[in-house]
Amino acid sequence: MVNPGAIDDVPIGGDSIRLGQFLKFAGLLETGGSVKEAITDGLVSVNGEVDRRRGRQLQLGDVVSFEGRRFRVGP
Repeated sequence: MVNPGAIDDVPIGGDSIRLGQFLKFAGLLETGGSVKEAITDGLVSVNGEVDRRRGRQLQLGDVVSFEGRRFRVGP
């Protein structure tokens, strides 16, 4: 069973990444079309707030939530 308070760290190998790229890089979604749809439909939040910008720059430590799971942008 998944711990609802758990946050999975996803190392990106840099200082920043775009939200759409992060969703694919982390393996949460496979295609650009599915990323666009999830973001547009308000299914993705960053640091607790829904963000509908696929190009939003994520910084180290930002937390992305999707489908009840949370993922932290890591170095």
